[in-house]
Amino acid sequence: MLETIRTGDFVNAARIRRIALILGSLYLAAIALLLATADGALDYAGRPLGTDFSGVYAAGQLVLEGEAASALDPAVHLAKQQQRFGDEVPLYGWHYPPFFLFIAAAVAVLPYAAAYIAWQAATLPAYLHVVSKIFPERGALLAAAAFPAAFINITHGQNGFLTAALFGGAMILLDRRPLLAGVLIGLLAYKPQFGFLIPVVLIATARWRVFAAAAATVAALVLASTLAFGAEIWPAFLDNMRFTNSAIVEGGGPGWAKMQSLYAALRAVGVGLDLAFAAQGALALAVAAALITIWRSHAAPETKKAALIVGSLLSTPYLLDYDFLALAPAIAFIAAAGRKSDFLPYEKAALAFAALAPLAARQIAMAAFIPIGFLSLAAFAAVIFARARAEAALGAITDLPDSVAPAAASS
Repeated sequence: MLETIRTGDFVNAARIRRIALILGSLYLAAIALLLATADGALDYAGRPLGTDFSGVYAAGQLVLEGEAASALDPAVHLAKQQQRFGDEVPLYGWHYPPFFLFIAAAVAVLPYAAAYIAWQAATLPAYLHVVSKIFPERGALLAAAAFPAAFINITHGQNGFLTAALFGGAMILLDRRPLLAGVLIGLLAYKPQFGFLIPVVLIATARWRVFAAAAATVAALVLASTLAFGAEIWPAFLDNMRFTNSAIVEGGGPGWAKMQSLYAALRAVGVGLDLAFAAQGALALAVAAALITIWRSHAAPETKKAALIVGSLLSTPYLLDYDFLALAPAIAFIAAAGRKSDFLPYEKAALAFAALAPLAARQIAMAAFIPIGFLSLAAFAAVIFARARAEAALGAITDLPDSVAPAAASS
């Protein structure tokens, strides 16, 4: 058994294709059942279809009514949701910077069902395109579409496809088109919890053009938001972030089992707030140090990029299972590296674990307090770091901007 896990021989193209087809068929059946048992825009349990998307839609409606700042007021936001979906609907909060209100307003122009479908239909192809560019092999698109996190993302009406496309796309373009890569990184600021380590890596490798483009993009988004919604949008945003931190991060609003971080795993078993945050902070510092070492080493570009994606997810306390969609580009990068130089021990097993973990991460955490999501991330990070060490030891270098010479990276 251990030898099978070490070699990963059970992970092969034929088996991946069969599992993807089975999962895809189950997803389609589940979505069809969900729609068949719905009552208008509400599902069988009285929740809005696409649950979390209802919060985005309500925020967009407030923007269209000229009340953008009110979208960041939880009480007003909830009232708008209940006006549309009924008084029994709970709060599906708004936890994004003001510039994401442009997207919310755009989708809110449409009727709810059409907006929900349009949002997923617009972002899914971008996600699939990025994965196919990283790993252009037969079956890659099928595997990406059948990734369990994709199903979770669709049923929650979430933005994981966009996050994966921006993060993966930025990594693809990092050396070839640094300014465009910086723009994509800047756009990723709509999910600020995933962006803390990116500037660390850009500075450590002297990628100043990427850094400048990302900073300029964020500045442009802030300016556009201020001009469109008024300066009062920023105090409202700060108040909303305090509410999010108190109710969601510290209070565990979504439920600790739904959150996939080390912090949430510790809180789920009764560890206090300060100690859990300290552990998460220590992990983030360790990951940052490892990323600096990896990115300044002779590790292969694919390995470095996968490490940054996985490290960014591993380092935040606020991580949901649909956010695991960002792992798809990282899995594709390591799969591409393994095709080039063969897979290391336990690497294929770790990829399979990370790919399948979202399928039951919530349920297992709720039933047995076993943080499958976090453990899969930690295992994935471990094999990436092992690959990076092996490549660095061999002096593997395929691209000058990924070398240790900062002058080369800054060109």
